[in-house]
Amino acid sequence: MRKRWLGATGLQVPEIAVEGDPAVAVDEHTLVLDGVDDVEALRVAHDEGRPVVVRARTQEEVLQALARPEVASVLVPESAPELLDLDLVELTYGS
Repeated sequence: MRKRWLGATGLQVPEIAVEGDPAVAVDEHTLVLDGVDDVEALRVAHDEGRPVVVRARTQEEVLQALARPEVASVLVPESAPELLDLDLVELTYGS
């Protein structure tokens, strides 16, 4: 399982997790977004060292979120566990 830094907390979290997974601590300091369109919010949170997690429902949304360096983790719904097993290297760079 690949991990990313959770903002400036000094903790690492799975880059993809099912929403509600205790390994990705979402609290009042965490910016939780439903996509990565709000680039300004991503930048501000990153500058503040604030953790950013993004909800994703599709393979494309997961890839878009993980392409952003500000994003610590992508949360997928329980109904889409197959998103946990994406081959991100293959999907990003091909074979």
